[in-house]
Amino acid sequence: MSSDSGAAPVITVEGLSKVFRIYDRPRHRLQQLLTFGAKRYYREFTALDDISFTVGRGQAVGIIGRNGSGKSTLLQLICGTLFATRGSIAVDGRVAALLELGAGFNPDFTGRENVYMNAALLGLSRAEVDDRMDAILAFADIGPFVDQPVKTYSSGMFVRLAFAVIAHVDADVLVIDEALAVGDAAFGQKCMRFLRRFRETGTILFVSHDTAAVTGLCDRAIWLDGGKLRAAGEAKAVCEQYFGHIFAGDAPPVAEPSPTAALPTPEDAQTAPPAADRRRVAPEDWLDARTPWLNRTPLRNDIEVFAFDPSGADFGAGGAEIEDVRLTDDDGRPYRWIVGGEAVSLSVRVRALATLDSPIVGFFVKDRLGQTLFGDNTFLTTREPAGDGASLRAAAGDVLLATFRFPMPILPRGTYTLAVAVADGTQEEHTQHHWLHDALTFESHTSHAAAGLVGIPMLDIRLDRATVDAAS
Repeated sequence: MSSDSGAAPVITVEGLSKVFRIYDRPRHRLQQLLTFGAKRYYREFTALDDISFTVGRGQAVGIIGRNGSGKSTLLQLICGTLFATRGSIAVDGRVAALLELGAGFNPDFTGRENVYMNAALLGLSRAEVDDRMDAILAFADIGPFVDQPVKTYSSGMFVRLAFAVIAHVDADVLVIDEALAVGDAAFGQKCMRFLRRFRETGTILFVSHDTAAVTGLCDRAIWLDGGKLRAAGEAKAVCEQYFGHIFAGDAPPVAEPSPTAALPTPEDAQTAPPAADRRRVAPEDWLDARTPWLNRTPLRNDIEVFAFDPSGADFGAGGAEIEDVRLTDDDGRPYRWIVGGEAVSLSVRVRALATLDSPIVGFFVKDRLGQTLFGDNTFLTTREPAGDGASLRAAAGDVLLATFRFPMPILPRGTYTLAVAVADGTQEEHTQHHWLHDALTFESHTSHAAAGLVGIPMLDIRLDRATVDAAS
Protein backbone atom coordinates (compact mmCIF):
# COMPACT_ATOMS: atom_id res chain seq x y z
CA MET A 1 0.00 0.00 0.00
CA SER A 2 1.36 3.39 -0.87
CA SER A 3 0.40 6.99 -0.38
CA ASP A 4 -1.85 8.42 -3.06
CA SER A 5 -0.28 11.88 -2.92
CA GLY A 6 3.02 12.92 -4.41
CA ALA A 7 4.35 14.16 -1.04
CA ALA A 8 6.93 12.18 0.89
CA PRO A 9 5.31 9.48 3.05
CA VAL A 10 5.05 9.94 6.80
CA ILE A 11 5.61 6.23 7.50
CA THR A 12 7.74 3.93 5.35
CA VAL A 13 8.02 0.24 6.18
CA GLU A 14 10.29 -1.91 4.01
CA GLY A 15 10.89 -5.66 4.32
CA LEU A 16 9.97 -5.63 8.01
CA SER A 17 10.27 -8.89 9.93
CA LYS A 18 10.15 -9.63 13.64
CA VAL A 19 11.25 -12.98 15.05
CA PHE A 20 10.87 -13.78 18.74
CA ARG A 21 12.93 -16.35 20.59
CA ILE A 22 10.80 -18.75 22.66
CA TYR A 23 12.56 -20.46 25.58
CA ASP A 24 10.94 -23.48 27.19
CA ARG A 25 12.68 -22.90 30.55
CA PRO A 26 14.16 -19.79 32.20
CA ARG A 27 17.60 -21.40 32.49
CA HIS A 28 17.79 -21.78 28.74
CA ARG A 29 18.27 -18.02 28.40
CA LEU A 30 21.44 -18.19 30.49
CA GLN A 31 22.67 -21.28 28.69
CA GLN A 32 22.20 -19.54 25.37
CA LEU A 33 24.38 -16.67 26.56
CA LEU A 34 27.09 -18.91 27.99
CA THR A 35 27.44 -21.03 24.84
CA PHE A 36 27.81 -17.92 22.60
CA GLY A 37 25.39 -19.39 20.08
CA ALA A 38 27.19 -22.72 19.70
CA LYS A 39 23.96 -24.47 20.65
CA ARG A 40 20.40 -23.27 20.26
CA TYR A 41 18.17 -23.40 23.33
CA TYR A 42 15.20 -21.60 21.82
CA ARG A 43 12.52 -21.90 19.17
CA GLU A 44 11.80 -19.08 16.75
CA PHE A 45 8.36 -17.53 16.30
CA THR A 46 7.93 -15.22 13.33
CA ALA A 47 5.42 -12.54 14.32
CA LEU A 48 5.91 -10.47 11.13
CA ASP A 49 7.36 -11.63 7.84
CA ASP A 50 8.54 -9.23 5.11
CA ILE A 51 5.97 -6.43 5.55
CA SER A 52 6.23 -3.37 3.29
CA PHE A 53 3.94 -0.33 2.92
CA THR A 54 3.91 3.46 3.08
CA VAL A 55 1.44 5.86 4.67
CA GLY A 56 0.99 9.42 3.47
CA ARG A 57 0.25 12.54 5.49
CA GLY A 58 -3.43 12.95 6.25
CA GLN A 59 -4.23 9.27 5.73
CA ALA A 60 -6.04 7.11 8.26
CA VAL A 61 -5.02 3.47 7.92
CA GLY A 62 -6.85 0.65 9.65
CA ILE A 63 -4.99 -2.53 10.55
CA ILE A 64 -7.19 -5.60 10.78
CA GLY A 65 -6.65 -9.30 11.35
CA ARG A 66 -7.33 -12.11 13.76
CA ASN A 67 -5.79 -12.28 17.24
CA GLY A 68 -2.12 -13.20 16.93
CA SER A 69 -1.80 -11.96 13.35
CA GLY A 70 0.93 -9.42 14.24
CA LYS A 71 -1.07 -6.17 14.48
CA SER A 72 0.18 -5.11 17.91
CA THR A 73 3.74 -6.15 17.10
CA LEU A 74 3.67 -3.96 13.99
CA LEU A 75 2.49 -0.95 15.98
CA GLN A 76 5.14 -1.48 18.66
CA LEU A 77 7.82 -1.60 16.00
CA ILE A 78 6.55 1.64 14.44
CA CYS A 79 6.49 3.29 17.88
CA GLY A 80 10.00 2.08 18.69
CA THR A 81 9.14 -0.05 21.73
CA LEU A 82 10.38 -3.13 19.84
CA PHE A 83 13.30 -3.56 17.45
CA ALA A 84 12.98 -5.23 14.08
CA THR A 85 14.81 -8.45 13.25
CA ARG A 86 15.05 -7.46 9.58
CA GLY A 87 13.90 -4.54 7.48
CA SER A 88 13.51 -0.86 8.21
CA ILE A 89 10.96 1.68 9.49
CA ALA A 90 11.09 5.42 8.91
CA VAL A 91 8.65 7.80 10.62
CA ASP A 92 8.60 11.52 9.87
CA GLY A 93 7.21 13.39 12.89
CA ARG A 94 6.16 12.95 16.50
CA VAL A 95 4.34 9.71 17.29
CA ALA A 96 1.77 9.44 20.08
CA ALA A 97 0.54 5.95 20.85
CA LEU A 98 -2.24 4.32 22.83
CA LEU A 99 -1.07 0.73 22.73
CA GLU A 100 -1.98 -1.58 25.59
CA LEU A 101 -4.02 -0.60 28.64
CA GLY A 102 -1.85 1.16 31.22
CA ALA A 103 1.23 1.45 29.00
CA GLY A 104 3.31 4.48 30.01
CA PHE A 105 1.53 4.86 33.37
CA ASN A 106 2.87 4.21 36.85
CA PRO A 107 0.08 2.53 38.86
CA ASP A 108 1.23 4.17 42.12
CA PHE A 109 1.17 7.70 40.70
CA THR A 110 -1.99 9.78 40.63
CA GLY A 111 -3.71 10.51 37.37
CA ARG A 112 -2.33 14.05 37.36
CA GLU A 113 1.22 12.85 38.00
CA ASN A 114 0.87 10.32 35.20
CA VAL A 115 -0.25 13.05 32.82
CA TYR A 116 3.03 14.88 33.46
CA MET A 117 5.09 11.69 33.07
CA ASN A 118 3.30 10.40 29.97
CA ALA A 119 3.36 13.79 28.24
CA ALA A 120 7.08 14.11 29.01
CA LEU A 121 7.67 10.73 27.35
CA LEU A 122 5.87 12.12 24.30
CA GLY A 123 8.13 15.20 24.18
CA LEU A 124 6.28 17.93 26.12
CA SER A 125 7.93 20.10 28.73
CA ARG A 126 6.34 20.62 32.15
CA ALA A 127 5.37 24.18 31.18
CA GLU A 128 3.61 22.91 28.06
CA VAL A 129 1.74 20.34 30.13
CA ASP A 130 0.70 23.03 32.62
CA ASP A 131 -0.75 25.08 29.76
CA ARG A 132 -2.79 22.09 28.52
CA MET A 133 -3.71 20.44 31.81
CA ASP A 134 -7.20 21.94 31.99
CA ALA A 135 -7.99 20.80 28.44
CA ILE A 136 -6.60 17.31 29.12
CA LEU A 137 -8.67 16.88 32.28
CA ALA A 138 -11.80 18.24 30.60
CA PHE A 139 -11.38 15.73 27.77
CA ALA A 140 -10.77 12.83 30.17
CA ASP A 141 -13.74 13.86 32.35
CA ILE A 142 -12.84 11.64 35.33
CA GLY A 143 -13.52 14.29 37.96
CA PRO A 144 -11.75 14.09 41.32
CA PHE A 145 -10.29 10.68 40.47
CA VAL A 146 -7.49 12.50 38.66
CA ASP A 147 -5.82 12.97 42.06
CA GLN A 148 -6.15 9.29 43.01
CA PRO A 149 -3.58 6.54 42.18
CA VAL A 150 -4.34 5.07 38.76
CA LYS A 151 -4.19 1.55 40.23
CA THR A 152 -7.65 2.34 41.59
CA TYR A 153 -8.97 3.19 38.11
CA SER A 154 -11.31 1.09 36.03
CA SER A 155 -10.16 0.14 32.53
CA GLY A 156 -12.47 2.82 31.09
CA MET A 157 -10.91 5.54 33.26
CA PHE A 158 -7.44 4.40 32.18
CA VAL A 159 -8.41 4.82 28.53
CA ARG A 160 -10.03 8.22 29.14
CA LEU A 161 -6.89 9.65 30.70
CA ALA A 162 -4.46 8.04 28.25
CA PHE A 163 -6.41 9.20 25.20
CA ALA A 164 -6.79 12.70 26.63
CA VAL A 165 -2.99 12.94 26.87
CA ILE A 166 -2.23 11.80 23.31
CA ALA A 167 -4.96 14.12 22.02
CA HIS A 168 -3.10 17.16 23.36
CA VAL A 169 0.58 16.55 22.56
CA ASP A 170 0.57 17.96 18.98
CA ALA A 171 1.44 14.59 17.47
CA ASP A 172 1.97 14.08 13.75
CA VAL A 173 1.04 10.39 13.93
CA LEU A 174 -1.51 8.78 16.24
CA VAL A 175 -1.24 5.03 16.86
CA ILE A 176 -4.23 3.39 18.54
CA ASP A 177 -4.37 -0.32 19.34
CA GLU A 178 -7.93 -1.45 20.19
CA ALA A 179 -7.91 0.48 23.47
CA LEU A 180 -11.14 2.33 22.65
CA ALA A 181 -13.05 -0.95 22.86
CA VAL A 182 -13.12 -0.73 26.68
CA GLY A 183 -14.53 2.81 26.89
CA ASP A 184 -18.18 3.72 27.23
CA ALA A 185 -20.23 4.69 24.18
CA ALA A 186 -20.25 8.44 24.88
CA PHE A 187 -16.47 8.62 25.29
CA GLY A 188 -15.98 6.42 22.23
CA GLN A 189 -18.00 8.89 20.16
CA LYS A 190 -15.94 11.78 21.56
CA CYS A 191 -12.75 9.99 20.54
CA MET A 192 -14.03 9.23 17.04
CA ARG A 193 -14.96 12.91 16.57
CA PHE A 194 -11.46 13.91 17.63
CA LEU A 195 -9.87 11.37 15.27
CA ARG A 196 -11.90 12.66 12.33
CA ARG A 197 -10.69 16.20 13.07
CA PHE A 198 -7.12 15.02 13.59
CA ARG A 199 -6.91 13.25 10.25
CA GLU A 200 -7.35 16.60 8.48
CA THR A 201 -3.73 17.40 9.36
CA GLY A 202 -2.25 14.24 10.87
CA THR A 203 -1.82 10.54 10.20
CA ILE A 204 -3.63 7.72 12.03
CA LEU A 205 -2.83 4.04 12.45
CA PHE A 206 -5.90 2.37 13.93
CA VAL A 207 -6.14 -1.27 14.99
CA SER A 208 -9.62 -2.65 15.55
CA HIS A 209 -11.66 -5.83 15.19
CA ASP A 210 -14.65 -3.60 14.40
CA THR A 211 -14.61 -3.39 10.60
CA ALA A 212 -17.44 -0.84 10.70
CA ALA A 213 -15.21 1.50 12.73
CA VAL A 214 -12.34 0.93 10.29
CA THR A 215 -14.44 1.70 7.21
CA GLY A 216 -16.03 4.69 8.94
CA LEU A 217 -12.74 6.27 10.02
CA CYS A 218 -10.09 5.01 7.61
CA ASP A 219 -9.60 5.48 3.89
CA ARG A 220 -7.02 2.69 3.63
CA ALA A 221 -6.63 -0.65 5.40
CA ILE A 222 -4.01 -3.36 5.92
CA TRP A 223 -4.97 -6.98 6.59
CA LEU A 224 -2.40 -9.06 8.44
CA ASP A 225 -2.75 -12.84 8.55
CA GLY A 226 -0.24 -15.04 10.30
CA GLY A 227 2.37 -12.30 10.27
CA LYS A 228 2.09 -11.72 6.53
CA LEU A 229 0.54 -8.85 4.59
CA ARG A 230 -2.59 -10.50 3.16
CA ALA A 231 -4.15 -7.42 1.53
CA ALA A 232 -3.76 -3.64 1.46
CA GLY A 233 -5.79 -0.95 -0.22
CA GLU A 234 -9.12 0.86 0.00
CA ALA A 235 -10.67 0.23 3.44
CA LYS A 236 -14.04 -1.05 2.27
CA ALA A 237 -12.54 -3.58 -0.17
CA VAL A 238 -9.98 -4.91 2.31
CA CYS A 239 -12.56 -5.25 5.10
CA GLU A 240 -14.86 -7.17 2.77
CA GLN A 241 -12.03 -9.58 1.92
CA TYR A 242 -11.28 -10.06 5.62
CA PHE A 243 -14.97 -10.51 6.42
CA GLY A 244 -15.28 -13.15 3.73
CA HIS A 245 -12.20 -14.98 4.99
CA ILE A 246 -13.59 -15.15 8.54
CA PHE A 247 -16.92 -16.63 7.46
CA ALA A 248 -15.65 -18.84 4.64
CA GLY A 249 -13.45 -20.94 6.93
CA ASP A 250 -12.41 -24.30 5.58
CA ALA A 251 -15.81 -25.42 4.29
CA PRO A 252 -15.58 -28.05 1.52
CA PRO A 253 -16.74 -27.05 -1.95
CA VAL A 254 -20.15 -28.13 -3.17
CA ALA A 255 -20.53 -29.57 -6.65
CA GLU A 256 -22.23 -27.44 -9.28
CA PRO A 257 -25.86 -28.43 -9.87
CA SER A 258 -27.01 -29.67 -13.26
CA PRO A 259 -28.56 -26.85 -15.36
CA THR A 260 -32.32 -26.65 -15.63
CA ALA A 261 -34.46 -25.50 -18.52
CA ALA A 262 -36.30 -22.79 -16.59
CA LEU A 263 -36.33 -21.23 -13.16
CA PRO A 264 -39.45 -21.25 -11.00
CA THR A 265 -41.38 -18.01 -10.78
CA PRO A 266 -41.68 -16.23 -7.41
CA GLU A 267 -45.21 -17.63 -7.07
CA ASP A 268 -43.80 -21.18 -7.17
CA ALA A 269 -41.30 -20.56 -4.36
CA GLN A 270 -41.73 -20.78 -0.61
CA THR A 271 -43.36 -17.64 0.79
CA ALA A 272 -43.39 -15.99 4.19
CA PRO A 273 -45.86 -17.27 6.79
CA PRO A 274 -49.31 -15.64 6.92
CA ALA A 275 -48.38 -13.91 10.18
CA ALA A 276 -46.26 -11.50 8.15
CA ASP A 277 -49.42 -9.95 6.75
CA ARG A 278 -50.72 -9.22 10.24
CA ARG A 279 -47.54 -7.34 11.09
CA ARG A 280 -47.70 -5.01 8.12
CA VAL A 281 -47.81 -1.34 8.94
CA ALA A 282 -50.15 0.69 6.76
CA PRO A 283 -48.25 3.33 4.72
CA GLU A 284 -50.33 6.16 6.15
CA ASP A 285 -49.13 5.24 9.65
CA TRP A 286 -45.53 6.13 8.88
CA LEU A 287 -45.86 8.68 6.08
CA ASP A 288 -43.82 11.83 6.64
CA ALA A 289 -46.23 14.73 7.10
CA ARG A 290 -44.14 16.86 4.70
CA THR A 291 -44.14 14.30 1.86
CA PRO A 292 -46.87 15.90 -0.32
CA TRP A 293 -44.98 19.19 -0.35
CA LEU A 294 -41.43 17.71 -0.56
CA ASN A 295 -42.32 15.53 -3.51
CA ARG A 296 -43.17 18.64 -5.51
CA THR A 297 -39.76 20.21 -4.87
CA PRO A 298 -36.12 19.51 -5.85
CA LEU A 299 -35.67 18.12 -2.32
CA ARG A 300 -37.55 14.93 -3.18
CA ASN A 301 -35.33 11.95 -2.36
CA ASP A 302 -34.86 10.42 -5.82
CA ILE A 303 -33.01 7.10 -5.65
CA GLU A 304 -31.84 5.36 -8.82
CA VAL A 305 -31.69 1.55 -8.58
CA PHE A 306 -29.24 -0.36 -10.77
CA ALA A 307 -29.60 -3.95 -11.96
CA PHE A 308 -28.64 -6.98 -9.88
CA ASP A 309 -24.96 -7.84 -10.26
CA PRO A 310 -24.25 -11.54 -9.58
CA SER A 311 -20.56 -11.19 -10.52
CA GLY A 312 -19.47 -9.04 -7.56
CA ALA A 313 -17.24 -10.03 -4.67
CA ASP A 314 -18.66 -12.96 -2.74
CA PHE A 315 -17.79 -15.86 -0.48
CA GLY A 316 -19.41 -18.85 1.17
CA ALA A 317 -19.39 -22.60 1.65
CA GLY A 318 -21.32 -23.11 -1.59
CA GLY A 319 -24.40 -24.90 -0.28
CA ALA A 320 -26.70 -22.29 -1.83
CA GLU A 321 -26.58 -19.60 -4.51
CA ILE A 322 -28.25 -16.19 -4.66
CA GLU A 323 -29.85 -16.04 -8.11
CA ASP A 324 -31.71 -12.75 -8.11
CA VAL A 325 -32.15 -9.63 -5.98
CA ARG A 326 -34.74 -6.93 -6.72
CA LEU A 327 -36.43 -3.93 -5.17
CA THR A 328 -40.07 -4.02 -6.24
CA ASP A 329 -43.48 -2.52 -5.59
CA ASP A 330 -46.25 -4.49 -3.88
CA ASP A 331 -47.21 -6.09 -7.19
CA GLY A 332 -43.70 -7.43 -7.80
CA ARG A 333 -42.74 -4.93 -10.51
CA PRO A 334 -39.02 -4.02 -10.26
CA TYR A 335 -38.21 -0.44 -9.36
CA ARG A 336 -35.88 1.61 -11.53
CA TRP A 337 -36.34 4.69 -9.36
CA ILE A 338 -37.52 4.96 -5.75
CA VAL A 339 -38.63 7.99 -3.80
CA GLY A 340 -37.25 7.90 -0.27
CA GLY A 341 -40.00 7.25 2.27
CA GLU A 342 -42.19 5.05 0.09
CA ALA A 343 -42.84 1.35 0.66
CA VAL A 344 -40.55 -1.10 -1.15
CA SER A 345 -40.17 -4.87 -1.17
CA LEU A 346 -36.76 -6.50 -1.33
CA SER A 347 -37.00 -9.85 -3.10
CA VAL A 348 -34.12 -12.33 -2.79
CA ARG A 349 -34.28 -15.59 -4.74
CA VAL A 350 -32.02 -18.41 -3.56
CA ARG A 351 -31.34 -21.85 -5.00
CA ALA A 352 -30.26 -24.59 -2.58
CA LEU A 353 -27.31 -26.60 -3.89
CA ALA A 354 -27.29 -28.85 -0.82
CA THR A 355 -29.74 -29.65 1.97
CA LEU A 356 -30.39 -26.63 4.19
CA ASP A 357 -31.98 -27.66 7.49
CA SER A 358 -32.62 -24.10 8.73
CA PRO A 359 -32.08 -21.60 5.91
CA ILE A 360 -31.69 -17.91 6.77
CA VAL A 361 -31.73 -15.13 4.18
CA GLY A 362 -30.68 -11.62 5.16
CA PHE A 363 -29.45 -8.27 3.86
CA PHE A 364 -27.49 -5.15 4.80
CA VAL A 365 -27.63 -1.69 3.25
CA LYS A 366 -24.26 0.07 3.37
CA ASP A 367 -23.04 3.53 2.46
CA ARG A 368 -20.04 4.28 0.26
CA LEU A 369 -17.65 3.79 3.21
CA GLY A 370 -19.04 0.33 3.92
CA GLN A 371 -20.84 1.38 7.10
CA THR A 372 -23.94 -0.72 7.74
CA LEU A 373 -27.05 1.49 7.83
CA PHE A 374 -29.74 -1.13 8.38
CA GLY A 375 -30.64 -4.72 7.58
CA ASP A 376 -32.55 -7.78 8.72
CA ASN A 377 -33.00 -11.48 8.09
CA THR A 378 -35.68 -14.17 8.06
CA PHE A 379 -34.58 -16.04 11.19
CA LEU A 380 -37.07 -14.66 13.72
CA THR A 381 -39.98 -14.75 11.26
CA THR A 382 -39.52 -18.42 10.49
CA ARG A 383 -38.99 -19.30 14.16
CA GLU A 384 -42.10 -17.68 15.66
CA PRO A 385 -44.24 -20.22 17.57
CA ALA A 386 -47.34 -19.79 15.40
CA GLY A 387 -45.51 -19.63 12.10
CA ASP A 388 -45.60 -22.40 9.52
CA GLY A 389 -42.03 -21.51 8.60
CA ALA A 390 -40.61 -23.26 11.68
CA SER A 391 -40.42 -26.49 9.67
CA LEU A 392 -38.99 -24.90 6.51
CA ARG A 393 -36.24 -27.09 5.08
CA ALA A 394 -34.70 -26.89 1.63
CA ALA A 395 -33.47 -29.84 -0.37
CA ALA A 396 -30.85 -29.54 -3.10
CA GLY A 397 -32.48 -27.92 -6.13
CA ASP A 398 -35.23 -26.12 -4.15
CA VAL A 399 -35.73 -22.43 -4.76
CA LEU A 400 -36.57 -20.09 -1.88
CA LEU A 401 -37.90 -16.55 -2.12
CA ALA A 402 -37.30 -14.14 0.78
CA THR A 403 -39.28 -10.89 0.81
CA PHE A 404 -38.68 -7.91 3.07
CA ARG A 405 -41.21 -5.07 2.97
CA PHE A 406 -40.21 -1.75 4.53
CA PRO A 407 -40.33 2.01 3.99
CA MET A 408 -37.16 3.09 2.21
CA PRO A 409 -35.37 5.54 4.54
CA ILE A 410 -34.54 9.05 3.36
CA LEU A 411 -30.98 8.68 2.07
CA PRO A 412 -28.51 11.57 1.89
CA ARG A 413 -26.96 12.08 -1.53
CA GLY A 414 -24.44 9.38 -2.39
CA THR A 415 -23.92 5.80 -3.51
CA TYR A 416 -25.23 2.83 -1.53
CA THR A 417 -24.90 -0.91 -1.88
CA LEU A 418 -27.01 -3.80 -0.69
CA ALA A 419 -25.32 -7.01 0.48
CA VAL A 420 -27.35 -10.23 0.68
CA ALA A 421 -26.55 -13.60 2.18
CA VAL A 422 -27.97 -17.07 2.72
CA ALA A 423 -26.89 -19.21 5.65
CA ASP A 424 -27.95 -22.40 7.43
CA GLY A 425 -28.32 -22.56 11.21
CA THR A 426 -29.23 -19.99 13.85
CA GLN A 427 -28.43 -16.34 14.50
CA GLU A 428 -25.52 -17.32 16.76
CA GLU A 429 -24.20 -20.43 14.99
CA HIS A 430 -24.52 -20.81 11.24
CA THR A 431 -22.69 -21.59 8.03
CA GLN A 432 -22.57 -18.85 5.43
CA HIS A 433 -23.29 -20.53 2.10
CA HIS A 434 -23.32 -17.46 -0.15
CA TRP A 435 -22.60 -13.85 0.76
CA LEU A 436 -22.77 -11.34 -2.09
CA HIS A 437 -21.29 -7.99 -1.08
CA ASP A 438 -22.67 -5.59 -3.69
CA ALA A 439 -25.72 -7.37 -5.06
CA LEU A 440 -27.53 -4.10 -5.73
CA THR A 441 -26.25 -0.56 -6.09
CA PHE A 442 -28.42 2.51 -5.82
CA GLU A 443 -27.68 6.22 -6.07
CA SER A 444 -29.44 8.95 -4.09
CA HIS A 445 -29.40 11.94 -6.43
CA THR A 446 -31.38 14.47 -4.38
CA SER A 447 -32.37 14.51 -0.73
CA HIS A 448 -33.72 16.66 2.08
CA ALA A 449 -31.90 14.67 4.82
CA ALA A 450 -30.16 17.36 6.84
CA ALA A 451 -28.01 15.24 9.14
CA GLY A 452 -27.15 11.69 10.07
CA LEU A 453 -26.63 8.55 8.02
CA VAL A 454 -30.30 8.16 7.07
CA GLY A 455 -33.50 10.14 7.53
CA ILE A 456 -36.68 8.71 9.00
CA PRO A 457 -40.27 9.87 8.38
CA MET A 458 -41.26 12.70 10.68
CA LEU A 459 -44.91 12.09 11.51
CA ASP A 460 -45.27 15.64 12.78
CA ILE A 461 -42.97 18.64 13.24
CA ARG A 462 -44.18 21.87 14.81
CA LEU A 463 -42.79 25.19 15.89
CA ASP A 464 -45.35 27.26 17.82
CA ARG A 465 -45.21 30.35 19.94
CA ALA A 466 -45.38 29.16 23.54
CA THR A 467 -48.06 30.60 25.80
CA VAL A 468 -46.40 32.39 28.68
CA ASP A 469 -48.20 32.11 32.00
CA ALA A 470 -48.32 35.56 33.57
CA ALA A 471 -48.15 34.04 37.04
CA SER A 472 -44.85 32.36 36.28
